[in-house]
Amino acid sequence: MDTQLKKGIIDILTLATLRRSNSYGYQLVQDISNVMPINESTLYPVLRRLEAQGMVTTYTREHNSRLRKYYQLTQSGLDRLQEFCGEWNQMQRIYNYIVNSDEQGGLEKSYE
Repeated sequence: MDTQLKKGIIDILTLATLRRSNSYGYQLVQDISNVMPINESTLYPVLRRLEAQGMVTTYTREHNSRLRKYYQLTQSGLDRLQEFCGEWNQMQRIYNYIVNSDEQGGLEKSYE
């Protein structure tokens, strides 16, 4: 997958995961890995960037006598998710155009 596309998708997957519930880094890696392979060294820069952009906030909570950093979706992050859904509709139209550009359906068959 293209690096820039993957970067954007990881951002969206992170925001979508946090929409379900607040979470900490390791758990986010586990949840996102169910959809797309990711490791902690990839996720933490994403979390820092999302926090700098105001899409997530953080707080700490004690767990097993240690402080754990949790991430929480902000309204800005939720707005970005909604924006992405609108963009995705356009991407689906583009995808359909590309795979249907061959009258014989050859492109679509090669992706199955």
